[in-house]
Amino acid sequence: MKIVSAVIAHETNTFSPLPTGLDRFGPGGPRHGAEALAWVKAGRRSMTGMLAVAEKAGAEVVMAVAGNAQPSRAVDEAAYEQMADALCRAVREGCDAVFLELHGAMVTSHLGDGEGELLARVRAIAPDVPIAVALDLHGNISARTIENCTTLVGYRTYPHVDIVETGVRAAETLIAAMRGEIRPTLAYAHCRIMPNMIRMATDSGAMAEIMAMAAKAEADGALAVSVFGGFPLADCADTGMSVIAMTDGDAARAEAICETIRKAAWARRDAFQMAFEPLGDTIARARRATAGPVLLVDHADNCNSGGTQDSMDVIAEALAQGLTGIAAGPIADPVAVARMIEAGVGAVVELPVGGRTDLSPVGGSCGPLTLRGTVRTISDGRFTVRGPVFTGSVIDLGRTVVLDTGALKLIVSEGRCEPLDLAMFRFVGIEPTSERYLIIKSKIQYRPTFGAIAGEILECNGAGYASLDYSKFDFRKVRRPIHPLDPH
Repeated sequence: MKIVSAVIAHETNTFSPLPTGLDRFGPGGPRHGAEALAWVKAGRRSMTGMLAVAEKAGAEVVMAVAGNAQPSRAVDEAAYEQMADALCRAVREGCDAVFLELHGAMVTSHLGDGEGELLARVRAIAPDVPIAVALDLHGNISARTIENCTTLVGYRTYPHVDIVETGVRAAETLIAAMRGEIRPTLAYAHCRIMPNMIRMATDSGAMAEIMAMAAKAEADGALAVSVFGGFPLADCADTGMSVIAMTDGDAARAEAICETIRKAAWARRDAFQMAFEPLGDTIARARRATAGPVLLVDHADNCNSGGTQDSMDVIAEALAQGLTGIAAGPIADPVAVARMIEAGVGAVVELPVGGRTDLSPVGGSCGPLTLRGTVRTISDGRFTVRGPVFTGSVIDLGRTVVLDTGALKLIVSEGRCEPLDLAMFRFVGIEPTSERYLIIKSKIQYRPTFGAIAGEILECNGAGYASLDYSKFDFRKVRRPIHPLDPH
């Protein structure tokens, strides 16, 4: 048995100013062949699980392409076409099955729905070849995606701690179908809701209730039921929450499951939203907090939602209100990094940091923040994630510096990465458990690590292209009506 596989993954923030060229999909571009296989096997991706299933089945695996880009604006035409062509060429050469790790919220600059188009091309080449797809919980799923695959499974968790397991489920279901043991049948429902991403956490609230319904349907015999919270910062027709049910040949049952969960989600639509207080009020509450570390979560500038990671608003407000004992970062600012490296460890410098991106399209910001402090650490910016989210990932922030102002220890880097792991601070000599305040740019993924050490967690309504305040964005392509953009 020969299986063609590929990783082509991007969560597109159509409002982000960050480009998405081919170079964003890996060092020097996406990986191919043996290099791609080695990269997947060394990590903890959905494709890692899919490959384990393929190996158990004794299959020959051809890895056509493996590219994963950090969230940013729509994928460039040239980048998308090169990766799509690599996959299509491999399928044309013949195979018995296709394993795909996609995201579900890819938007291309020239075609729109990245996953639906990709699957349609593969299906056109190989009409009878079974296709297994593993997707992120934040996928904006299109009907075209469902029409052109055989099995489809999404993450059950946010924070995402079942990434590998999702790949295993998608692949094992496909292998069982190939053996004639089951007949996967898919149904799909769009829920007409754009949940606040913080309300997509699967361990509490409305999302936990909806996920419990999906689990119950699986316990009652469905092959898989996947609930997708969607990625709200992608302005496209399929943006929003959706449900996909997969049964063994029972289309009516699959459709009934989707409709039941869709109705339940709609009944809870207000519970998927949240309001944020003014930033100054949040920082004032942080001053009154008695248990530390106090975690200040700057969700609007999260690079894993397409943020530029250089907004200084939360840090500026914390300093203005007299907070001390702060560790923060990373802030992406290659210019500041170069100046501090030139000055050297131990040097006292005064310079503008951050604020390099024009945030006026999303409400504006304070711009760069001039800081005076001592250069404490210079690093190559490389470390390995040991925590439960994206375990084993090798992070490369580029050259990274710690600037110590007395009140603030600030990590400044050339590149961007969401703080998924306490190693984000420890690798440059900062012990996060010893700090009074920690300022990080994240939404939910921080919870298994930073959340576990926090005495209090405060969501900060700062500035950025990853803001959860939908009123700051000009949505033009989202299918209307949809909650909360429209009256209900």
